[in-house]
Amino acid sequence: MITLEEINQISVVSPSKIVMLVIDGLGGLPDPKTGKTELETAHTSNFDSLAENGACGLIDPVSPGVTPGSGPGHLALFGYDPLRFTIGRGVLEALGIGFELKETDVAARGNFCTVDDDGVITDRRAGRITTDKCAELCEMLSQIKLEGVELFALPVKEHRFLFVMRGEELAAEVNDTDPQRIGVAPNMALATESQAKNTAHIVNEFVDEVQEILARHQPANMILLRGFSKLPDIPSMGEIYKLKPAAIACYPMYKGLARLVGMKVFNAENGIEEELKILADCYSEHDFFYIHVKESDSAGEDGDFSRKVKVIERVDYALPQLLKLTPEVIVVTGDHSTPALLKGHSWHPVPILLYSQWCRRDKAREFSESACASGGLGRLRGTDIMLVAMANALKLTKFGA
Repeated sequence: MITLEEINQISVVSPSKIVMLVIDGLGGLPDPKTGKTELETAHTSNFDSLAENGACGLIDPVSPGVTPGSGPGHLALFGYDPLRFTIGRGVLEALGIGFELKETDVAARGNFCTVDDDGVITDRRAGRITTDKCAELCEMLSQIKLEGVELFALPVKEHRFLFVMRGEELAAEVNDTDPQRIGVAPNMALATESQAKNTAHIVNEFVDEVQEILARHQPANMILLRGFSKLPDIPSMGEIYKLKPAAIACYPMYKGLARLVGMKVFNAENGIEEELKILADCYSEHDFFYIHVKESDSAGEDGDFSRKVKVIERVDYALPQLLKLTPEVIVVTGDHSTPALLKGHSWHPVPILLYSQWCRRDKAREFSESACASGGLGRLRGTDIMLVAMANALKLTKFGA
């Protein structure tokens, strides 16, 4: 596998532009009644036209059979080996809301959740409470005081919040308290390395205090924590690819990930139409654009097949706003699959569509899992996508003599 250092040596600056449209959780599984996935069910005339004039394939974000989290899935799309660059969810949430992490801070992503009288999780997202309610509850949690550490609880979006510990000799090697399934009690925080024993103890003390405070706050009467992490050292996309990258996203975590790899972040609040308007407004200033669509993943996690179909159709309907800018390269894919049938991320390969003047067209006539399975791009590693996009934008020189 070519290294980032070697990519830096062959990357060149050029006026061509790349747009990477990431439809979160794009891949699906066939509905038992119709035999079609969400993408195959959706009416996507614009995506199908691009597919007919481009090249299609499938990608494994991490490795075949491995179910990726959103962080590793996106890192791979940006060309970073997710096995080499491990970035915790907590750091991404912190960066996403603009929280200034110190090098010694330990951050975690939190969910307000619902537990029954026996402490068993019945809803990992507390009915997706409003962001205002989340802010109100975070204010209550911020009053907790523990000796030797400063604690922060800050709202992110809906049921999600950021938890940060600040103090001396804190370590991030702590397991998740979130079991990521219902029907069981939250996990105890345990150190996975000896140096994190005190940190795990602090987490458990905090959770005990939270449990008392939230006991009467239905449906958000408990919390789940995952992705304990510290700031990593990671090279920027500008350094590696000689790009001026920009990100357009609604959800904080994805904005955080974009900032971490050196993108200028543009905030959107109202979906793909607003995101594409922002794209047009900043188009002259950048040469790489990452656009993120979250609602497809949320629908898949909720097991709502028809809602995920509608999200895909909404993106397809808005696509002409992007096409009229005539970028040299368009990549449409997802960071992982989230089949509504499974109500969560899965290991299934993700469909990808690449359109450019220079791509080798294949026989695909639609953008779907089945068409992509026989597409000319074949089955790629997630980390290959940036190289293919860069090559089609004529931003890579010859490797070697």
